Amino acid sequence: MSNRQDFKKRPRVRQGGPMGGMGAGEKAKNFRDTMKKLVCYLAAFRWQLLAVAVLAVGSTIFAIVSPKILGEATNQIVKDYVSIKAYDTITKKLPADTKLPSGTTGGDILNKLPNRSEVEGKIPAGQLDTIRALDMTKKPAFHFDAIGQIVLWLVGLYLLSATLRYLESWIMTNVTQKVTFQMRRDISLKINRLPLSYFDKQTYGEVLSRVTNDVDTISQTLNQSLSQIVSAVVMIAGIVAMMLSISWQMTVVALLVLPVSMGFVLLIAKKSQVQFTRQQTELGELNGHIEEMYAGHQVMRVFNGQARSLAKFTTINNQLHVSAWKSQFLSGLMWPIMNFVGNLGYVGVAVLGGWLAINGRLQVGDIQAFIQYMRQFNQPIEQTANIANVLQSTAAAAERVFEFIDEQEETREGRDLVKLEKVKGGVEFDNVTFGYNPDEPVIKGLSARVKPGQRVAIVGPTGAGKTTLVNLLMRFYEIDSGAIKIDGVDIRQMKRSDVRQMFGMVLQDTWLFSGTIRDNLRYGRPDATDDELIATAKEAHVDHFVRSLPGGYYMVLDEEATNISQGEKQLLTIARAMLAKTPMLILDEATSSVDTRTEVLIQQAMDRLMKGKTSFVIAHRLSTIRDADLILVVKNGNIIEQGTHQALLNQHGFYAELYNSQFAD
Repeated sequence: MSNRQDFKKRPRVRQGGPMGGMGAGEKAKNFRDTMKKLVCYLAAFRWQLLAVAVLAVGSTIFAIVSPKILGEATNQIVKDYVSIKAYDTITKKLPADTKLPSGTTGGDILNKLPNRSEVEGKIPAGQLDTIRALDMTKKPAFHFDAIGQIVLWLVGLYLLSATLRYLESWIMTNVTQKVTFQMRRDISLKINRLPLSYFDKQTYGEVLSRVTNDVDTISQTLNQSLSQIVSAVVMIAGIVAMMLSISWQMTVVALLVLPVSMGFVLLIAKKSQVQFTRQQTELGELNGHIEEMYAGHQVMRVFNGQARSLAKFTTINNQLHVSAWKSQFLSGLMWPIMNFVGNLGYVGVAVLGGWLAINGRLQVGDIQAFIQYMRQFNQPIEQTANIANVLQSTAAAAERVFEFIDEQEETREGRDLVKLEKVKGGVEFDNVTFGYNPDEPVIKGLSARVKPGQRVAIVGPTGAGKTTLVNLLMRFYEIDSGAIKIDGVDIRQMKRSDVRQMFGMVLQDTWLFSGTIRDNLRYGRPDATDDELIATAKEAHVDHFVRSLPGGYYMVLDEEATNISQGEKQLLTIARAMLAKTPMLILDEATSSVDTRTEVLIQQAMDRLMKGKTSFVIAHRLSTIRDADLILVVKNGNIIEQGTHQALLNQHGFYAELYNSQFAD
């Protein structure tokens, strides 16, 4: 597009890596405000999120209670085992025919032993109380009914916790998918409201990254991290409370490990974050280089650039290898270091727990439950560390999405707008001024009048403003001053969609979507009949080559339409514009990709197509516009000459110079 080199300096594409845009080192510029916006975005699902939080709390509490109950089962088994062993030991010291009166306890017998203190000294304090309370009139046994009851309770709690987790996951997945759908819908609607100037500043990859990678990052966080945050907080608080209920001394030992672990985590995260940032940057450069070389591989080969391309790829790839290795190595250190520190905590708890058990202040089942709690305690801490990292990348992704949604839109259209019932095709440019940058006008006070049905050619050197003129006519951009009128009505008083519906357009750069040839031809007029489609295709000289293709009109074009030639693509776009049957046409070097013979045939078809329609033809080959009713010669944003071909040649002005330079022979 003309005069837009400075305007179209585009930033580097932020490519998503294997994690789909979740750059570990990327942070939001304004974390707090972004998270507030995300919370507001989720406000419509507050009751579902509240239900998820309640379910997460419930399932976590049930999971926390389970080790304590399991410890009670262990205590019961140990108690029964000690009772049986004590009964056997005591009864061996009694004569075989000894009959004990009802109510005799182990303590009664121990009191009668001559070496009582010696025997009691060999029994651990916790077991001594059990032996003293033992009923010696009947042999004890394992209380399998009590143990079975505890096991049933455990199974019930596990099932209930799993059920709550299932419901929590189901609701959260539902919410996540609805939010993702809503975000993508809002982005899609936003795209249609953005001015063309936005897309001139951004690469396609940048916009696609927001729709795909960034939304996926938010989706993954919502689906996992929200419930994990609630579970982690409840689990940490619950586990600490249960540990304190068992032994405050062992809890202190266990918690002493926490600052050591967190210190290592923060140190490693700080070091690895720098490498993750480099990894994402270099990954973007690598993806950009590959995309660039793939798109222009023919040009690259023509100029023998393979070696240079490979050298650049190798340089970036080596840098990516180093940063990726360092980031993965450093992040990989986190688990073994935390595992090592955690094992030190287990050792301290085991030693202290054993000492407390020997002194009768704890039971074996309590130590077992405490160690389970300690093992569970590391999980929410790791989750919290991961969530903190994920929230940073999520905030960055959300910020990019909200930045896109908050982009300045096209000016809102008024209510009392004019709709032309029948378009005649008269066009007037009245002192039009426009610039892509306000301080650098491209069109400067341009004025011209086009009568209905005229064929208007717009010619001029590169950068003169020819395409800009057409973009203003289509309201892709809004003029700074002056007016553009169609049939005497300012186009700003019409809906943009109504203005654009008046024009059929064929551009030098062809665009066809993935689908059948039939659907591509009917894109501008979906209600066209097959008879109209085929008749138009014959006029555009498309029918003969389409029928030679496998599938004919139902042949599916691939994403880049590489299964047909460039000239055939151009013919299809011309046929598409013909079929639309719009009252006005815009042709931007529409025959540039066809051979000379086909060009003659297309020109004949276009003559029939443009008959009675106002047509604007941007042409560099001046031989194609000799029969134009009006030629506008544009230079430096102004119309410096206008008239018919012969009249302009007779003036011996700028047009004559352009024409003669092309036909000097």
